[in-house]
Amino acid sequence: MTEEVKNSPIEDFDWEAYEKGESKGEKSREELTKTYDESLNTVRDKDVIEGTIIALNKREAVVNIGYKSDGIIPMSEFRYNPDIKVGDVVEVFIENQEDKKGQLILSHRKARAARSWDRINEALEKDEVIKGYIKCRTKGGMIVDVFGIEAFLPGSQIDVKPIRDYDIFVGKTMEFKVVKINQEFRNVVVSHKALIEAELEAQKREIIAKLEKGQVLEGTVKNITSYGVFIDLGGVDGLIHITDLSWGRVSHPEEVVALDQKLNVVILDFDDEKKRIALGLKQLLPHPWDALDQNIQVGDKVKGKVVVMADYGAFVEIAPGVEGLIHVSEMSWSQHLRSAQDFLKVGDEIEAVVLTLDREDRKMSLGLKQLKPDPWADIEVRYPVGSKHTARVRNFTNFGVFVELEEGVDGLIHISDLSWTKKVKHPSEFTELGANIDVQVLEIDKESRRLSLGHKQLEENPWDVFETIFTVGSVHEGTIIEMVEKGAVVALPYGVEGFATPKHLTKQDGTRAGLDEKLDFKVIEFNKDSKRIILSHSRTFEEEQRNERPERPAKSERRPKREPRREEPAMLNTPLEKTTLGDLEALAALKDKLSGK
Repeated sequence: MTEEVKNSPIEDFDWEAYEKGESKGEKSREELTKTYDESLNTVRDKDVIEGTIIALNKREAVVNIGYKSDGIIPMSEFRYNPDIKVGDVVEVFIENQEDKKGQLILSHRKARAARSWDRINEALEKDEVIKGYIKCRTKGGMIVDVFGIEAFLPGSQIDVKPIRDYDIFVGKTMEFKVVKINQEFRNVVVSHKALIEAELEAQKREIIAKLEKGQVLEGTVKNITSYGVFIDLGGVDGLIHITDLSWGRVSHPEEVVALDQKLNVVILDFDDEKKRIALGLKQLLPHPWDALDQNIQVGDKVKGKVVVMADYGAFVEIAPGVEGLIHVSEMSWSQHLRSAQDFLKVGDEIEAVVLTLDREDRKMSLGLKQLKPDPWADIEVRYPVGSKHTARVRNFTNFGVFVELEEGVDGLIHISDLSWTKKVKHPSEFTELGANIDVQVLEIDKESRRLSLGHKQLEENPWDVFETIFTVGSVHEGTIIEMVEKGAVVALPYGVEGFATPKHLTKQDGTRAGLDEKLDFKVIEFNKDSKRIILSHSRTFEEEQRNERPERPAKSERRPKREPRREEPAMLNTPLEKTTLGDLEALAALKDKLSGK
């Protein structure tokens, strides 16, 4: 059958013309050539025309442009459109009609680039949806191939929800809208988010229209910030403020929720205009105060954890959402108020005593010092009047020294009770802060929680002895140690100080004694109660001058009768003798006698 077809003669073939050698065949060849040439497209290099894909494989696409040969285009130029298929019409750029191998060279990428700027502007004007290929990441977003032009896709415009992994979008072909073009620098900004915002806007209106306060919805944690958590309610976002996450204190929302976590929330409030939705999580649980043990009463001991510190106190959580305040005054029996940080820190597990409890207002106050006995409860037993103790200097005032016998037990040493002999102008001259000092309890005021203490009372009163030594009329050597407006302070033996007025500082030559001069002074006044000794230097020589008489040679016979008068100055001088070592021994003997030895 096949052989018959192949060998069958052509019925309308002109054999006579063929035998005669007529040019009818030549004329037909020219006509055929002309007809063939007219059937092909007339193309020129650098032209952009349309062609049809007639074949595809992984590496290249074969495109027919109606030319005598087909062109080959690498598939890499179609990455932006992974849905390309046989039969699709594409634009091509004619690079060369015929290379050395006789091959037609085409480029789809150059064709797109040649018309891309016009298309980009047209897409912006018509708000057209276009396709683009995400090439790579860049700072703040992605680089997208659109019509052969590299456009910028900001990270915020990829999706309506925050993107945590940008790399998953690299190599994907997505739909975009052109949102901005810089004509001068030919920069293009595209957005994928804009495509879905319109749809989401409609969804939001629909969702918000159905919202009611108190409604419970399921949502997904979309974003976590320091002040709260954003929840995706299925097209519309709501915010759970950090204070509505838990009845207890929350330092950061990450302590309660995690990204992409699904949870039920209750609608607290919403705004139709601004489309703001306030959500709550803790409201789905009963208030912890309502579940607090009804058996807890004032005076009970409770355990808890310090959650917040302030200068005035510490907040202690005894149950989730139930807190009590320990004021700094309830942390120690000491009356020296300090910062609460001196006693506690956040995270401490402690035990405290309930001082007040108001379930209606949901308030509670706690105490720490109540765990220890009140040191003033038996103060008369532990610190009876007359008992001797060692205290620590806590503070100075102009009138005395505040000392601490133990935590919560303070006392005052008046400045007059520091020393028997030394005149103390300020307590800091006598002791220093933090030093230990021996004291004796003088008086107890239990109601006011005050102790009157003394330091000098630990020693015998030397003024009982001084009364026998510094008798009126006795003379002692002294040194002027201070000059004041009304006179001079004179240092006497045994650490005693006396005072001399200006008129009593006149020396025998008529000049006035000055600072650091060592002179004899006569005691003209002694007051044991006020511990005052008044001295005079001028009296030491004035009385001698008054008692002395000028010698009269003419009446020498009377001398024997006046001999007894010569002894009077000696008798008068007896109490004016300076203090000797014997006096010191007498003073020591007197002290022994007073002490009962």
